[in-house]
Amino acid sequence: MAENAVATAGQDTHGETTRAGFYFAPRVDIYETEQELTLYADLPGVRAEDVNLRFERGELILQGRIPKRQRPGQLLVNEYEEGDFYRVFHIHESIDNTRIGAECKQGVLIVHLPKVEAAKPRQVQVRAS
Repeated sequence: MAENAVATAGQDTHGETTRAGFYFAPRVDIYETEQELTLYADLPGVRAEDVNLRFERGELILQGRIPKRQRPGQLLVNEYEEGDFYRVFHIHESIDNTRIGAECKQGVLIVHLPKVEAAKPRQVQVRAS
C-alpha cells in the first residue's frame, strides 16, 4: 500500500540545483499501519519553525532550512547536510489530507498521513447458510 499511497519525486538524496538555488533532499522512512502512513524525515538541527510543510494539489511538499552548525575545532568529516532542503511526495487519494499532522522530535520530522475510512481494511463476517 505504501508504494501506492505515497510516491516520491526526486528520490535522490544528493543536492539538486533549481532556479531558486541549491537544495538537498532529506532522507526519509515511510511506515504503514492499518490506520495511517507515517513519514520520518531526518533533519538534524532543524526547529519546527524552520519547516514549511504543505499539501497542494495531491502533493505533500516539505521544504525549509537547516542552519549552519558552529562547532569548535577543525572539521574532519562532514556528512550532515546544512542549508535549504526540498522534497515532494505524491499523495494517493486513500490518504485523508484534511487530517495530516506533523511534529518535530529530536531532529526527526514525523508526518502522520491518516487513511480515509474507505481505504482501511475491515473484517467481513462470513455467515453459514
